[in-house]
Amino acid sequence: MMAAFAPGLVAFGACLAILPLLHREQTLARVMMAGMSVVLLVHYFVWRVTHTLPPLALTADALIGYPFVVAEAASMIAVCLSLLFLSRTIDRSPEVNAILRRSKAGTDAPLVDVFICTYNEEKAILERTIIGATGLNYPNYRVWVLDDGRRLWLRRLVQELGCNYLTRPDNRHAKAGNINHALQHVSGLPVRPEFVSILDADFVPMPDFLIRAISLMQDSTVGVVQTPQHFINPDPIQTNLAATDVWPDEQRFFFDIFMPAKDAWDTAFCCGTSSLIRFSGLMQIGGFPIDSVTEDYLVTLRLKEKGLRTVYLNERLTIGLAPEGLKEYITQRGRWCLGFMQIFRGRSGPFSRQSKLAFIDRLSLVDAFMSWAAVYSTKVFGLIVPWLYLLFGIKAVHADLFELLEYFMPFYVWHAFTMAWISRGRSLAIMTDVSQYIATPAVLKAVVTGLAKPQGHKFKVTAKGGDRNRRFIEWPLLRLYGGALLITLFAIAYAFILHLRGENIAYGGLALGWSLYNCVVLAIVCFICIEQPRRRKAERFERDEPILIQEGTESRLVRMADISISGARFVDPAPPAVGASIKCNVYGQNVAALVVRRTGDGFGVRFEDAVATRINVVRAFYAGEYVRAFHGVRAAPVGKALLMRLFG
Repeated sequence: MMAAFAPGLVAFGACLAILPLLHREQTLARVMMAGMSVVLLVHYFVWRVTHTLPPLALTADALIGYPFVVAEAASMIAVCLSLLFLSRTIDRSPEVNAILRRSKAGTDAPLVDVFICTYNEEKAILERTIIGATGLNYPNYRVWVLDDGRRLWLRRLVQELGCNYLTRPDNRHAKAGNINHALQHVSGLPVRPEFVSILDADFVPMPDFLIRAISLMQDSTVGVVQTPQHFINPDPIQTNLAATDVWPDEQRFFFDIFMPAKDAWDTAFCCGTSSLIRFSGLMQIGGFPIDSVTEDYLVTLRLKEKGLRTVYLNERLTIGLAPEGLKEYITQRGRWCLGFMQIFRGRSGPFSRQSKLAFIDRLSLVDAFMSWAAVYSTKVFGLIVPWLYLLFGIKAVHADLFELLEYFMPFYVWHAFTMAWISRGRSLAIMTDVSQYIATPAVLKAVVTGLAKPQGHKFKVTAKGGDRNRRFIEWPLLRLYGGALLITLFAIAYAFILHLRGENIAYGGLALGWSLYNCVVLAIVCFICIEQPRRRKAERFERDEPILIQEGTESRLVRMADISISGARFVDPAPPAVGASIKCNVYGQNVAALVVRRTGDGFGVRFEDAVATRINVVRAFYAGEYVRAFHGVRAAPVGKALLMRLFG
């Protein structure tokens, strides 16, 4: 038995000894770690193909075993391609800092048109975005609210906040059509913009967004500057697992780690919101493409064919809303996958003869395709193969647990350490499996639909805002994975209790270990399907700082315990009466507030609802550090949070 664990233990010890000596920003170090992962993966797969396949015949073992190994091979290719791109990274912040030191934007700053795209978002969300956009620290820009909902109240709000309003008679081609209508409008103005910035309705730009992004446009070969999406609220996985304080949102690996790696290979791509795009380039390609529901990715590919590349500035310059519910989360992933399948089948696909893309761009597209199609397909096999053996004796993998450990564990250990090291702890295997299983039904449906019928699909908006006050169960997903969990538990009980056979004892260890791991993942997924209520309309952030308040003519210091854009809570041994009006010095200015409640150690206030106050509060709030930053994630706190959610 110890011989089976020995290779994995060697890999474990080697990682512990080597990683403290390496710098994750150095390409050579990343190549070494990623390369060893590939070597160990190939070593495992050679054994898998040569020693574990059932005899080639018309048997149940072969009919399951061979498709499974093909799916594994596809998934292995996806892992290798991912490691290839992760073997480099780039940080453009020093370049931006150097450019800004050399030149300051003045009256000759190029004109930028900021497009805020909206369809059905509520007033509170849109107001924050418009206020942030009209307060940018840049001397020459215009803000346009592109309203595909044709709402009178929004037209009035836009006028009140001092920017421009555009609508159109129909909603053809959804978001891409909305942007193209605006491009057509501004191109006919006496002064045309040099650049266009895209903001989704819920993404509030920080004051330095334009000044920092536009500095990279001094290189005339740059067509798009993409910045990351950061979120002020937790996503459904964080919320429903009560792990907001110990686990980052699901997009952090993509934006903090993967996109800088893609940029190092010159294959970064536009993600729509929080981007800056060269206007002349958009005119060359006829505006935003309409042949995919992920028109932003396609913009990068079409500009690349014109010699304009996309670069990535990994700085927190906009703050938006993550999908607040599981249904919205799944809808978003399904749309991304469907849009990519449309691209894959279209004229800018990796195997298209019409495309002028370079080899590395085509390889990047293959990488994305394999990540969607191969990885998620293998997840289905990962559930079914153990069932088939435990319930029906169908042996798709002719190996026992100890044989598998000898060959698979070295790769698993090394790869886990590599990904944790590269991602600064943003990658944990079990959490990756959880997030992938949640999206698997929608993703696989999108893969099949997009490949079979690439055109004629409607753009599905990710809903934001709304009433989230009650607990809600996502029954379709819970029935699916709750059923899978029950089948897994029954299969274990059937094979090892109800129908115990010698063969199960001898060879069932692999299926048993595999099934127990699946039980843990499925249980976590089921708990995520139980949506926890979100009673606050605005996210609150804990603080511990002295604040000067004024009640009438008296002023005194109290301690601020937490704050949001709508109010704050203070620690005060002698709190004012409920209903009292006070002024508090927050965000560096006096803000009028109303005392709305007393707490055990103080009182809570709601900020004044006047337009001038809201403008000052929103701009100051989004200019601050009121976003949860994860510089590293530790497995122990995440594990504790999961155990508390499962058993607490």
